Amino acid sequence: MTNESAAGTSALGQAAEWQPDVLGDEYEYRTLELGPDPDGEGDIFATMVRHLPGAEATATADAVLYIHGFTDYFFQRHLAEHFTARGHQFYALDLRKCGRSLQPGQTPHFISDLALYDRELDEALRVITAEATANVLVVAHSTGGLVTSLWLDRLQHAGGTAAAGIRGLVLNSPWFDLQGPAYVRTVGTQLINTVGRFRGKSALPLGKSSAYGDSLHQSMSGEWDYDLDWKPRDGFPVRAGWLRAIRLGQARLHRGLDIGVPALLLRSKLTEFAREYGPAVDVADAVLDVAQIQRWAGCLGDRTNIVPIDGARHDVFLSAEAPRTEAFRELDNWLDWLAGRPA
Repeated sequence: MTNESAAGTSALGQAAEWQPDVLGDEYEYRTLELGPDPDGEGDIFATMVRHLPGAEATATADAVLYIHGFTDYFFQRHLAEHFTARGHQFYALDLRKCGRSLQPGQTPHFISDLALYDRELDEALRVITAEATANVLVVAHSTGGLVTSLWLDRLQHAGGTAAAGIRGLVLNSPWFDLQGPAYVRTVGTQLINTVGRFRGKSALPLGKSSAYGDSLHQSMSGEWDYDLDWKPRDGFPVRAGWLRAIRLGQARLHRGLDIGVPALLLRSKLTEFAREYGPAVDVADAVLDVAQIQRWAGCLGDRTNIVPIDGARHDVFLSAEAPRTEAFRELDNWLDWLAGRPA
C-alpha cells in the first residue's frame, strides 16, 4: 500500500471532501491542508479518518478524537467500533508526515516544536464540532498523549478547554519522560538540545529493535494487520530535532499543566525492554518505562484516574485478549462516570 493509495499528494486541493479510506467499508478520510511546512519540507497536510457505522447506529455520547503516537497511525478498527457501539462519533487524526499524511521526500514524524501540531488539532476540533452536536473526548497514545496534554493546557489558558468543547482526556501509555538511565535525562538531554538545534534532521545512533513490532504484526507473532510502510516493525529513525522537541515538551509537562478536564490514564503494570521478541514482550510495555508514566501523571492539573492493566502491551488496546478486555472495561467504567458528571 502506498501513501498515494490513501491520501497522496493528488489529494491536496480536495481537502473538503470525505473519501473512502483504506480501512474499508464504514471508514472515510479527508485531508486538512496546512500550507508550507515550518520545518522546510514542502506543503504539509494532516488526515482525518471517521468511522460511519450502519444506519441503525445513533450518536448519543461525546464525539471522540483519537491521536496516535510515534511510528504509528490510525488503523485500530476495533477501537473505533467500540466507541461507536457506545454511541460516540469517532474520528482519528494522522498528524503531518505520519501515516496517510506522509508524502514522498518528507522525514517521517519530524517536527521541531510540538506546539506546531496545534494547527491540525485545532482544525480537527473545528471539523468535529461542525459535524457533531456533542462535546469532544480526546483519546491519545504514547507521544500523542504528550502532544495532546500540552495542547489542552494551551487551550485552557487561551479561554478554557471546556469552552472549546473538550469534555475529557483518555491517555494510553503517554510518553511523559525519556526512558533509560538517569544520565540520558540530564547530560544526554543537554546533548540532544545542542545537536537538535543545529542538526535537527540527524538520526541518533540508538540502534533498532523490532521486539514490540514483532509482538503486534500478524506477519510475525502478533494478531494485528497494518501497513508496515507507515508503521515499520523496527520503527522510524529518531531525529535529534524531533527528540529535542519531545524533551522540551516533557520539561513543560514536568512543571505542571492545567488541561482543564478529567483524565483517564491506562498503562501496563510492567516494563520489559528487549531488542528481540520474546514472550515477556507480550505482557509488558516494551517501549516506555511505566514507573515514569506513573511518576508524572499528577502533572496534568485536573482529576486523573490512573489504572495499571496487568499483562498489557505499550498500546493497551493492542494487548492480548484478556488485558485488552480489562482495558476496555476500565474505559467503559470511566466513560460512564464522565457521562454522569455535570458538563
